[in-house]
Amino acid sequence: MRYIVRGRVQGVGFRWWCLRVADVLGVRGSVRNRADGTVEIRAAADPSTLTAFEGRLRSGPSLARVDEIEATPSAEPVAGDGFVIAS
Repeated sequence: MRYIVRGRVQGVGFRWWCLRVADVLGVRGSVRNRADGTVEIRAAADPSTLTAFEGRLRSGPSLARVDEIEATPSAEPVAGDGFVIAS
């Protein structure tokens, strides 16, 4: 899946929080800040895990404010076995 998260999601520890949540749930993929102020997440896991992951993304860390999540299936493969913060 590919998620674009909009709101107050940069400068509030969102990427590090996302990394921890992904590790706990067993989600593979990456998270990165985008120039437009959004955060992009590429994630791979079984459907029920992705549903749980998206639910956690909607709340975000305590200093964040998630206004919208655009979730789209992605045909692009997720490399690696873990979850990373990409540049």
